[in-house]
Amino acid sequence: MQEAGLYADRLSVNIEIPTKAGLKLLAPDKDHKDFIKPIKAVQNSIQIYKSEKKLIKNTPIYAPAGQSTQMIVGATGESDRDIMYSANFFYNKFQMKRVYYSGYIPVANDSRLPAIGTEVPMMRENRLYQTDWLLRFYGFNIQEILNETHQNLDMDIDPKLSWALRNLDQFPIDINKADKRMIARVPGIGMRSVGKIISARRYRKLNWQHLKAIGIAMNRSKYFMTCDSRDFETRDLTSSKIKNLIMLNSNSKYHKNFNNQLNLFS
Repeated sequence: MQEAGLYADRLSVNIEIPTKAGLKLLAPDKDHKDFIKPIKAVQNSIQIYKSEKKLIKNTPIYAPAGQSTQMIVGATGESDRDIMYSANFFYNKFQMKRVYYSGYIPVANDSRLPAIGTEVPMMRENRLYQTDWLLRFYGFNIQEILNETHQNLDMDIDPKLSWALRNLDQFPIDINKADKRMIARVPGIGMRSVGKIISARRYRKLNWQHLKAIGIAMNRSKYFMTCDSRDFETRDLTSSKIKNLIMLNSNSKYHKNFNNQLNLFS
């Protein structure tokens, strides 16, 4: 491992099982610390070589792209909260560049594991990646997205929309006055669009047409902001009503099932 960092762009020590409890269930003879030691060793080597590079210019760069790890999703009973709190620990403690999430594929008959033929949790995997992105680039902290009362991610909507619907008291924001942090929290607005909005509003007050031209997802964002246009989509809508309206105009894989559910009660 030590020598590999001199040749590899990035090193990865895969933690695989997100929690100590999961590891104890599947591999009671293994210690969680045995996975932490090589991760810590890589971190120390990266820091040592960086320090030496400042003093000696021809010192090689050790694992220039840093280190990463991977967690298996769905093998044991961890909640999304358990998984993301573990990922957050590795990001903060060891300055991980990436944590990867891989849906468990059943390949053996074992009473401790999902049965062969169990669907791979691809959507759950995707939601975890979206949450990871919010933590690393959008200024969210883990407790805002996953906590004691909300331990698993919604499968039918993305985590930023889910957070916004649970925190309607923070909306609507005035897109012409709000700071970067709050604009980034509006569902349907990505970080690239945040930059375009901040740049464009220096020269004019933005209205719906300007925002459409910037390229934000208006079908989601319009319920959470006001601009230099009189009409405001939220008015007195509840979070469940907003979700229904968004889902009706969504391309989500859940759209068909959602419509069928509505028809049952119409």
